[in-house]
Amino acid sequence: MARQLPPSIPSVQPRISTLAELGALVRNRRLEQALRIDDAASFCGVSASLLSRLENGRPVQTDKLLLVLAGLGLGMVLGPKAALMDIDLPFFPLERA
Repeated sequence: MARQLPPSIPSVQPRISTLAELGALVRNRRLEQALRIDDAASFCGVSASLLSRLENGRPVQTDKLLLVLAGLGLGMVLGPKAALMDIDLPFFPLERA
């Protein structure tokens, strides 16, 4: 019997302050695209173990993180924390790619 993917969270807070929050966002995006972890990792050009570590809030190399974000259609915006806190970032549904 084929393994079922767990359900994704309908909306995600895009403001990330911990590795666990980043991992949850990445996992949710992968599940929204109905990708198994090994398929997503292959598509992103990283190992399944690296993607698993990332999704579980463990540190990964920055170049690998950027590969995963690009592969899953995610991006990153950086700026001074005080300035970013003033920007209204609503919870948003992740769309399927």
